[in-house]
Amino acid sequence: MAARKTKKAKAKAKHAHKPELHHTAEGRLSSRPAWQGHLRLSLVSCPVALYTATSRSNDVSFHLINPETNNRIRMIPTDPDTGPVERKDLVKGYEIEKNHYVIVTPKELDAVKLESTYTIDIERFVDVDEIDRLYWNVPYYLVPNEKSGVDAYTVIREALEQTGRIALGRVVMHTRERLMALEPRDKGIVAYSLRMGDEVVDPRKAFADVPAARPDKSMVEIATKIIEQQEGPFEPSRFEDRYEAALRELIRRKEKGEKLVTAEPVEDTNVIDLMDALKKSLKHKGRAAETETRIKKRRKAS
Repeated sequence: MAARKTKKAKAKAKHAHKPELHHTAEGRLSSRPAWQGHLRLSLVSCPVALYTATSRSNDVSFHLINPETNNRIRMIPTDPDTGPVERKDLVKGYEIEKNHYVIVTPKELDAVKLESTYTIDIERFVDVDEIDRLYWNVPYYLVPNEKSGVDAYTVIREALEQTGRIALGRVVMHTRERLMALEPRDKGIVAYSLRMGDEVVDPRKAFADVPAARPDKSMVEIATKIIEQQEGPFEPSRFEDRYEAALRELIRRKEKGEKLVTAEPVEDTNVIDLMDALKKSLKHKGRAAETETRIKKRRKAS
């Protein structure tokens, strides 16, 4: 059952909009850009804006609640010696050793701002296959920010399309300089932030302890057949965050005072005989489809 509310909480809830607990078909473009500035190719430039290409607005999120009052808990910055402090009075400090900081003022931070703070200056063009997927990070939509720059924008986009190249430039976002990869998409340009070289762990170090011995050839052949049985096109709509769906179902049942969702038992994945497990997997080629059908039926029932 939902927790009992105080009179104050009930009054607030009476006028509050009731949130929907279902996913929208597609996330919407944010009303506020993540960055605004200019895109520059040599002597050609145009005003542009970056908008995040993904959305987390449909994610289930929780607040910390005091169960005695049903009030939401607020996180207040606190000094261990003097108590609560105003956030506007705080300054930034870099810890050089335990409890010793170098204090940096906003003016000093402004003094070291780079040109890339306001401009994506295209520095190089590369083939898309040259960029390791480990370096691809967050996608953005790069769009014209003023009508006066549309012509220059479309020229740059068309040139990228015809040459089949990815443009590389830098920009400062969230106090960090980021390398950006620009590629044409539909009528516009998609920009991906790329991780810097020191942010990616060398895969040779990550897999150093994996033995180099070749696996049994017959086992690999069976595994290959299993892959062929389950291959198909990438369709994002066929996949959903099952944990998010379970959370929404839990909230719906709690709100209505129904019984809690019972979790399905976890299958035992302790493989004793690898060859036997592979052969059984090959026979269960329809299992994935059966599981998907069962999930759809459960959704309709709820």
